[in-house]
Amino acid sequence: MSMNNNEIADIFSHYADLLEIEEANPFRVRAYRNAARFISSFPKSMAEMLHAGEDLDELPTIGKDLAAKIKTIVETGSLPQMESSEAKIPSALVELLSIEGLGPKRIRALHRELGISNLDDLKRALRRKTIRHLKGFGEKTEHRISEGLTKVGTGVQRMSIARAENIAKPLIAYLEANTATQRVTIAGSYRRRRETVGDLDILVTAEAGNTITDYFSAYEDIEEIISLGQTRARVRLRSGLAVDLRVVPAASYGAALQYLTGSRSHSIVMRKIAIARDLKLNEYGVFRGKTRIAGHTEEDVYAALSLPYIEPELRENTGELEAASQDKLPQLVSLNDIRGDLHCHSNASDGHESLEALASAAREKGYEYLSINDHSQHLTIAHGLDKNRLLKQIKAIDKLNEKLDGITVLKSIEVDILDDGSLDLPDAVLKELDFTVCAIHYKFNLPEDKQTERILRAMDNPCFNILAHPHGRLINRRQPYRINLERLMRGALDRGCYLEANAHPDRLDLDDEGCRLARRLGLKVAISTDSHVMTDLDYMRFGIDQARRGWLEKQDVLNTRSLKELRQLLKRS
Repeated sequence: MSMNNNEIADIFSHYADLLEIEEANPFRVRAYRNAARFISSFPKSMAEMLHAGEDLDELPTIGKDLAAKIKTIVETGSLPQMESSEAKIPSALVELLSIEGLGPKRIRALHRELGISNLDDLKRALRRKTIRHLKGFGEKTEHRISEGLTKVGTGVQRMSIARAENIAKPLIAYLEANTATQRVTIAGSYRRRRETVGDLDILVTAEAGNTITDYFSAYEDIEEIISLGQTRARVRLRSGLAVDLRVVPAASYGAALQYLTGSRSHSIVMRKIAIARDLKLNEYGVFRGKTRIAGHTEEDVYAALSLPYIEPELRENTGELEAASQDKLPQLVSLNDIRGDLHCHSNASDGHESLEALASAAREKGYEYLSINDHSQHLTIAHGLDKNRLLKQIKAIDKLNEKLDGITVLKSIEVDILDDGSLDLPDAVLKELDFTVCAIHYKFNLPEDKQTERILRAMDNPCFNILAHPHGRLINRRQPYRINLERLMRGALDRGCYLEANAHPDRLDLDDEGCRLARRLGLKVAISTDSHVMTDLDYMRFGIDQARRGWLEKQDVLNTRSLKELRQLLKRS
């Protein structure tokens, strides 16, 4: 049974956590984190590449040492260095990593300051309310840790959409390889493109008397078969993700897809609309009496209820059915509308690609522009840009643009917002850039009013253009810091600034509700990938998913504009 990329990435990520608890060299920790990030998004199976005799050491972020470790993981299913680290750290302390809200740094602080080494110690400290008094924690962090503790072992944590996608793709390819299969579609929250997925609902159309469920149950990645029938099956994969398979005839495909896609509240309202028209709607079709009048396609199902087709991303019962009945559904932004990426990292800070390679990759996507946003110097990061290094990069980009054809590289930076609201580099050098992307990377625990004021003070600087990942969250790993989002958006409107909808699947920040708020206020957002390796440019699709869930149209998105229009919009008055 071969290791998939997610499993390899998990081992590297876990090893990085262990190294961080051990207080290992931060650059070594970062190397494993960057490798895990790259491997999880890499489109080809690394196990298959090794089996085919391909070298991995030429891949970005990998090199000979990590390539050898990947080979060891694929061949043995483990990494000896990780096992050695686990042996040095109390096993109960490692167990704390499973608690949402507790990363390696906080675990180390809890162990050092309060002697917490296991779950019982943690529960005792929570009861005594001693955690809140530690530097960098506070009452709300203590509450989040308590909430995370209640989830341990309950299986309630959902998986990121990107991770679910990596698991789903080979499974879909496996099902499509069966000659009895006519059509395979993933429904549920995956199809609605929610940022996290609890399980997979797969719909298959096939001829009567097929053996699809038996074929499905032989999939090599299955850990447990929970139930198995002729038209239904439920399994759990090695990743822990549950999968439900439904087999339906083509005549019911549209109705079954609409039913399984959900959301539940959207479907309930749909059934009420059907009843009001003396119709019956279920997973088999739309019926007038005993006669099925629709069900072959989703479009037919909606049309039978006198409604236009509603895109899956909108089906959350947040006004989409009312908008549909009034012919006021938004014309949702699409990937084809994007003209460029406004947040990418090169090898000047902690990215890993040359400027020219990134520009070429962006040009292949049909982009008109790509911005380079390496980190400023304040971060404890290798090669963060100080004034001189940024000026040197500006000259390099100008030189590159002289020879590039079909794309323009924009000069930018991801500059830190300091705790007093000032920016990490002097205005004199920031003015040499085309624009800035400004971000909070430390002091996450400020009260809401102080964090909001900090960002608004930064926006007062005429060199401020776009607020990066506005909540600072990492899905399933770090809670968002507290801000008054509407106040920030109104502040951005008043000052001629914008907010980012970060497309990296670990962030997806703004979330869908934030995108809707921006649209309601008339604030344009920049959908950007925050790429650190070239393959991350493909993350744009996840940002588009989030924007569509937030009802955004083409005109609501900054980087759907031509370069000339973009420059005008980014110009502070």
